[in-house]
Amino acid sequence: MAATRLELNLMRLLSRCEALAAERRDPEEWRLEKYVAALEDMLRELKKQSSKPAPELLNEYSRKVDFLKGLLEAEKLPSSTEKALANQFLAPGRTPTTTKERTPATKTVHLQTKARCTGKMRSELLDSEELNVRKRKGLASDEKQSAVELDAMLQHHQDMQEKLAEEMLSLARSLKNNTLAAQNVIKQDNQTLSHSLRMADQNFEKLKDESDRLEQHAKKSVNWLLWIMLIVVCFIFISMILFIRIFPKLK
Repeated sequence: MAATRLELNLMRLLSRCEALAAERRDPEEWRLEKYVAALEDMLRELKKQSSKPAPELLNEYSRKVDFLKGLLEAEKLPSSTEKALANQFLAPGRTPTTTKERTPATKTVHLQTKARCTGKMRSELLDSEELNVRKRKGLASDEKQSAVELDAMLQHHQDMQEKLAEEMLSLARSLKNNTLAAQNVIKQDNQTLSHSLRMADQNFEKLKDESDRLEQHAKKSVNWLLWIMLIVVCFIFISMILFIRIFPKLK
């Protein structure tokens, strides 16, 4: 099915947003945020149309728009560590937006953003550690003391990296546990629904059997009543004949 005008405009604006996200932007840059808000409005309108794209394509558009929105929210975080952690949980698009792309632009943006955040975080750590080393060198009295402080600085850096890795693993475990819990709840609901359907089928069969039995019983009752009425009518008829024979008409 051919793309509608609204879908074409959404694809053009999405491609423009991906290009802006790949560039190094000033903190006061406002265009990308406005463009992403416009993308959300266009996506909502596209989902309401009768000639909307296939569900897989709509899901891909939503995935890319959510990725750009999450990217902007991650950039507003105060520290580089929080930015790097937030970028780890962003999900880029799976297919290219335009035919000119070999790989999805959002995936490239994701890799670039992760690299920038990691580099900035390392730079901040190294600057902080270098400043600490300089201060300690000014106070140190010999080379041995400097070596000890350098080892402590490296150990601190390693501890911070391990702490960040532990936090990421903890978040991943929490997400996995929540997913498993949701799956268990859905599974239990499906089992309950299946049991209810089986009970409904059994009750329907029992009701059908009872209805058949009641119908047969009603037919038997009607047959007996009919025979009794016939016998009464015959008795009355024979009685009248006998009455006429025994008491002839008076002249």
